[in-house]
Amino acid sequence: MRIRAARTGDLTRLQDIERAAGEPFRAIGMTEIADDEPPSLDLLTEYVEAGRAWVATLAGGGDVPVAYLIADLVDGNLHIEQVSVDPAHARQGIGRRLIEHAADYARDAGMPALTLTTFVDVPWNAPYYRRCGFVDLDGGTLTDGLRAVRDHETAIGLDRWPRVCMRRDLTH
Repeated sequence: MRIRAARTGDLTRLQDIERAAGEPFRAIGMTEIADDEPPSLDLLTEYVEAGRAWVATLAGGGDVPVAYLIADLVDGNLHIEQVSVDPAHARQGIGRRLIEHAADYARDAGMPALTLTTFVDVPWNAPYYRRCGFVDLDGGTLTDGLRAVRDHETAIGLDRWPRVCMRRDLTH
């Protein structure tokens, strides 16, 4: 497996990955999430141009992405906006490798932590991230930026299902 910076030529593939990664939500009754449109090409282009979009490709796979991660800067931390793995390649450690790559990027940039928001009760969401070293943040420990992220998620209806902000401290 290889992790590399995403390129503009990858973007429609990233949208395909996102659609495929949404399908398992249908099986647990979260059809709105399964039906949600992937990030737009314009938005994905912004992540590529900012240098905060990475893809995983497989050896012998023709350099075609099978997973991706995009990240924002929130309150001085690297905030994982999305990490998605094509279900055909799930359970192979690809998502974890992307998260570790993001952690290395953040650490090298002097950032103290990775943050993210996710669904509490979805097995491949909060429980998975806890296994990756993230801890739940309660309302009293949220930064202004994370509160703004959660406010946006509420505005677009994601709070229909329980969500949590999480943080993974990085050592330098």
